[in-house]
Amino acid sequence: MGPNAKENPMSDLQPEMPALKSSDPDVYQIIRDEEVRQARTIRLIASENYTSRAIMEATGSVLTNKYSEGYPGRRYYEGQEHTDRIENLACARAKELFGADHVNVQPYSGSPANLEAYYALCEVGDPILGMGLPFGGHLTHGWKVNFSGRFYDAHHYGVDPETHLIDYAEVRRIAREVKPKVIFCGGSAYPRTIDFDKFGEIAEEVGAHLVADIAHIAGLIAGGQHPSPIEVADVVSSTTHKTLRGPRGGLLMCKKEFAKKIDRAVFPALQGGPHMNTIAGVAIAFKEALAPEFKQYAAQIVENARAMADAFVQKGYTLVSGGTDNHLMLVDVTARGSTGKIASSAMAAAGIVCNANAIPFETRSPFDPSGIRIGTAAVTTCGMKAPQMLQIVDWADEAIAHADDPARLAKIRTQVEALCGEFPVP
Repeated sequence: MGPNAKENPMSDLQPEMPALKSSDPDVYQIIRDEEVRQARTIRLIASENYTSRAIMEATGSVLTNKYSEGYPGRRYYEGQEHTDRIENLACARAKELFGADHVNVQPYSGSPANLEAYYALCEVGDPILGMGLPFGGHLTHGWKVNFSGRFYDAHHYGVDPETHLIDYAEVRRIAREVKPKVIFCGGSAYPRTIDFDKFGEIAEEVGAHLVADIAHIAGLIAGGQHPSPIEVADVVSSTTHKTLRGPRGGLLMCKKEFAKKIDRAVFPALQGGPHMNTIAGVAIAFKEALAPEFKQYAAQIVENARAMADAFVQKGYTLVSGGTDNHLMLVDVTARGSTGKIASSAMAAAGIVCNANAIPFETRSPFDPSGIRIGTAAVTTCGMKAPQMLQIVDWADEAIAHADDPARLAKIRTQVEALCGEFPVP
């Protein structure tokens, strides 16, 4: 049995919600069903995690009733004496955690935070440079179907065809050619360490602002498992969930000289009243990340990812870049005769939840790409370690090999549920 094992894996679900159950039994039942799903499956989606019970209580508190347009001490509505305390506390903890000069915790999530960074640093139509979506970048880094690809003159860098690593010489070449006003670094599917110092050198050379999007790796940076961009980037954007393990929210940090521009971009330019219940949860998440135990958690995330990556390689799968330095990996399943959609669907039927994902230089349809993206943040929160990672890979491989055998997938799911009982959700 695992360190968090309980006799009944369903006994740790959220407390009863009598008001909701009475008022809207349909919504109540959907929430309960989702609780069971999360408790009985292995969650490997790289952008997902579990918050603490304290964070869930804060996000469901009376703060959801309060409108707080503006900033502490400069609100447009009265009755802000307690909301100001919450926001100031969240900002102070973020500064301590990341060493930032200035912090804004009002962005609703990661994409709004990136939009606000663009708004603060450049004008519509200006050239920008970011990692291309097919190579691990994010939609908001200038991809054509996103606002960033429509509002700005977007250019992209990729990865080396052989190593799948960022080619910094190529980034410099493109930057010299297009003279971007903003360079974005960071991504949503890049499994290796990002050299922020090299990006900083390139940005300084071409006179660009550097924005580091650390949405996926914020928790690893806070936990000392990845270099920080705080010293070199003009602006750092992030989500507050994923590896940071907070509620769904956004975060902007910047050097002092950009503080007013960032704040004005968030409000009044692009947002109205902040979600104070979320900001309360974010404040708690920062406190939890400041605890010594969080460094152990971050280290275990990386250790688990490397163990899982090695296990996939041993079974004959190809990994983008050959492995991982952080919490995620891209597994090319075509070498095993499968596709991303077939593999992810089979794994989901077996109780192992990930997502199909394109790989660099993808040749297949984006709706059924060559790879799957896997992350270890959530399973690490549940207390799983390397032995469980090896078992998960065994089950995933079996599910992929027997994707058309419902009985076999159901048998794996029973075993998965037993493991989840040993390592229950928080």
